[in-house]
Amino acid sequence: MSSADQAKIDPSPIDAKASWWHRPAGGREVLQVALPLVVSMLSVTVMTFVDRMFLNWSSSTAMAAAFAGSIVWWASLCLPMGICGYVNTFVSQYFGDDQPKQIGAAVWQGVWVAVAAGPLLLALVPLAPTIFAFAQHGVESTKQETVYFQILCYGSPAFLVATALGAFYGGLGKTWVVMIVDTSVVAVNLLLDYLWIFGHAGFPEMGIAGAAWATSVSLWLKVAIYAWLILQPKHESTYHTRTGIRVDRALFRRLMYYGLPSGVQMLLDVLGWTVFVLLVGRLGHIENTATTLAFSISSVAFMPIWGFGMATSILVGQKLGEDRDDLAARATSTVLWISIGYMALISVLYVLTPNVFLAGFFAENSDPPEVQQIIYSMAVNLLCFVAAYNLFDAVLMVYVSALKGAGDTRFILRVTIIMAILLASLSYLAVEELKLGIYWCWSLAIGWVWVMGVTFFFRYRTGKWRTMRVIETDHEPKVHDDEVENSAIEVVPEPVMIASEGADT
Repeated sequence: MSSADQAKIDPSPIDAKASWWHRPAGGREVLQVALPLVVSMLSVTVMTFVDRMFLNWSSSTAMAAAFAGSIVWWASLCLPMGICGYVNTFVSQYFGDDQPKQIGAAVWQGVWVAVAAGPLLLALVPLAPTIFAFAQHGVESTKQETVYFQILCYGSPAFLVATALGAFYGGLGKTWVVMIVDTSVVAVNLLLDYLWIFGHAGFPEMGIAGAAWATSVSLWLKVAIYAWLILQPKHESTYHTRTGIRVDRALFRRLMYYGLPSGVQMLLDVLGWTVFVLLVGRLGHIENTATTLAFSISSVAFMPIWGFGMATSILVGQKLGEDRDDLAARATSTVLWISIGYMALISVLYVLTPNVFLAGFFAENSDPPEVQQIIYSMAVNLLCFVAAYNLFDAVLMVYVSALKGAGDTRFILRVTIIMAILLASLSYLAVEELKLGIYWCWSLAIGWVWVMGVTFFFRYRTGKWRTMRVIETDHEPKVHDDEVENSAIEVVPEPVMIASEGADT
């Protein structure tokens, strides 16, 4: 009998006297899963930071254009990425429920979603000029934004496939593999950035286009690495990573049922922020550049917490797979306090030592000194705004991740629909109708994050997520691909029945 099965029959109670570090779902277990993901996210943050710094040395217009282009590219990825990334929850729950042979199939369903979405993302390439003309950032900025976005689109399919394949190791809790792959690819990306932006070692000097090509090439390299790792024979024998490659329609539908709301939620969330950034960019070059700097630096706070959020989803999924919602709650609490501690520290640094984060951007710059000084002062002020919402952002990300790890994706979607529309509408009203300045716009951002954080705190506290599952359980007959034709009426409602145990009526 496996340890997971034994836990379901005779679950050990939480030992209140055990130390915070050694107890189940305590500090050690959480950090073993979370720290490699945090390092991965930090490596991406460093890459983005250095990439923007290189571009700013060339031109502040190029840096701002890269930021606008990347955020629109990110928005285009969110819907399929939310589905591909939700494979993490399936793998973690199958692992906790001791169903390893389902894991390979779950991963490949995510890959098939990526394959299907690839052509749709490439179709955005000819639409890019129209998309960025909407922002009205000026002729040169629009041109550079378009070029950057178009080249990144060639790496979009690779990004999605790598997300699905990486969920294999993430869901199993082997996050150190994810860390090694991510940091290695980031190192290659940074090298290519330097060579392609400035034209060294035989590479052409391509500026912002070189930065985009460096990213796209690195994404395809990540796919090759993950495919080589996952298709090894040792994984096939345990997890069916080769035989599970076919489309399993029942499992695919289940992934879409839970993953699609997650993807739509991510899309709407990012679209709300994208509209905010593009509208603030209309206020002028100085406001646009200062906002780009503030958001770029805020990734130092945001990305590690995203790593902690990913760990929360994994641990909640594994513990719920073991039918240990008590440990799932403990894991969430442990991650939350670590995240709040980190956010508090970084927020203090933003306020007291902003030059530590901003100095590199002004080492070499084409703007006149007086313009640089205005941008610098405004960016310092905006970092205070970032510090004002950081703690609520940590609460928001951890609780949303916990709810996703259980399968509560439809509630998250409903809230996000309302809040994304609200953020975009208020941003438009502030910029276009009321003609308010940049600080009023950022005040809207603070209020938005605060409301979201409080909303998901109360949703989590209801405890509805504790009875949710996204996988087939021992009490529910599994439906395989060859049974779908004769039982389609029964297959589709399965996720609804499972989720209804914890969802709102």
